[in-house]
Amino acid sequence: MRLTVKTNLAMRVLMACAVNKGRLMRKHDLARTVNASEAHLAVVINQLSKLGFIKTTRGRAGGLALLLEPRDISVGTVFRLFEGDAPMAECFNPSTNTCPLASCCRLNGEIRSALDAFFSTLDRVTLAELVDRNTDLERILALEDRG
Repeated sequence: MRLTVKTNLAMRVLMACAVNKGRLMRKHDLARTVNASEAHLAVVINQLSKLGFIKTTRGRAGGLALLLEPRDISVGTVFRLFEGDAPMAECFNPSTNTCPLASCCRLNGEIRSALDAFFSTLDRVTLAELVDRNTDLERILALEDRG
């Protein structure tokens, strides 16, 4: 399984917000910190905001911050919301499936079981577990004081 860029960026944004808890982060600073384009981040930030993970404030003094506590954000939930509509294989979408094996193939069921196990494992991991006492991550993601 390969994660989409959106899922990867969503997790980077959430981790950066958790490390910088209590501070508004500007998209420009965040883009530099997580090594992403502002255009890609804008899409992800908008989706994270609509899903209720972050709050955004417009304007000169604006930015973004976590809306939820890191312990209340399940990595599995984030992955499902960002990856959920992408079928793992052609046969997972009955309306576009052209595989001649679909009616008797057992691989589809095994892939579904593996995906369930993947998400189940990530359901047990919270954002807090990824960032708490992770000094190397803090060193990378902590914003410098604006003075």
